Amino acid sequence: MRSCRAAEAAGAGRIELCADPGAGGVTPSWGLIQFALEQISIPVFPMIRPRGGNFIYDADELAVMKKDILKCRELGCMGIATGVQLADNRIDTDTLARLVEWAGPMEVTCHKVFDRAPDALEALNAVMKAGCKRILTSGLAPTAVEGAEVIRMLTAAAGPHLKIMAGGGVRSANIAALVAGAGAHEYHTSAIVSSDGQYLSDENEISTIVRYLNT
Repeated sequence: MRSCRAAEAAGAGRIELCADPGAGGVTPSWGLIQFALEQISIPVFPMIRPRGGNFIYDADELAVMKKDILKCRELGCMGIATGVQLADNRIDTDTLARLVEWAGPMEVTCHKVFDRAPDALEALNAVMKAGCKRILTSGLAPTAVEGAEVIRMLTAAAGPHLKIMAGGGVRSANIAALVAGAGAHEYHTSAIVSSDGQYLSDENEISTIVRYLNT
């Protein structure tokens, strides 16, 4: 919750809420989701990911994800972040469409499972077909700065109904270069500047990024 409060105080527009950031983020508890909604006024999008590792899920895991999605809707979340892949790393369009259906009317962000895909445009079309409203991506590269050219291409190809959100190593030190290179609709940052292992977002770091984006 310290990171959520820091994000809100710094002027962030939305929070992607997850547990176990060391594993890349997994589904937070229902208690944490409800507490965040009670404490934070900006939209909270919980991550729906039952475990770390890959994004290939069996029937039991999908059943758990459905329960989590329905609970998020019941609690009043405005959206979720999730994603699924096939064994060849392509987006699992059919399963993603089911997740979107379960989530309605909440918005669905396709998280960085997107960056595991072998082809960016094919993945974009798959996510659009599934009905997601947003893609979080580093342009299939380790960081958004490195993938800026692909992010710009995706932003141009996305059309008016799908937002491209650049994420992955986004910091105040590179936000100007990233905006110039990527031209994304939105930008995502963990704003973690400390290596103490607590995974806490830095309010000053978020504020600096927000101020730049609002100028």
